[in-house]
Amino acid sequence: MAFKLINAVQARPGTAILVDGTPCIVKSNDISKTGKHGHAKCRIEAISVLDGKKKVFVTGGHERLECPMILKNKGQILSIAEDKASVMDLESFETIEIAIPEEMKEDLKDGDQVEYWDAEGNKIIKRKI
Repeated sequence: MAFKLINAVQARPGTAILVDGTPCIVKSNDISKTGKHGHAKCRIEAISVLDGKKKVFVTGGHERLECPMILKNKGQILSIAEDKASVMDLESFETIEIAIPEEMKEDLKDGDQVEYWDAEGNKIIKRKI
């Protein structure tokens, strides 16, 4: 998957970055002042796109972070089997198996249109349209 590199001090809230190979959205970036002989440090809080877990790490301000490309697509649910949905992409008409998030299981039914995200090859349903 394509990605770009940014410095840690450029990671603003709302930016997508990779943390331990997991695509995350930055919620805050606290940048410390540079020392007499040192570099600025960044304390970055990010939320995982896939499972919603919070990740916090500290890195040097000059360190490079990978920014994944997150594709946002629309699809229609063809069928639901337990915790997986068969979704047809509305642009390419291909059929994809996507896991249904726990909080959306009771809201979704056959024929609903949804927005799903493709982040580093991992697909997840984000919302009902």
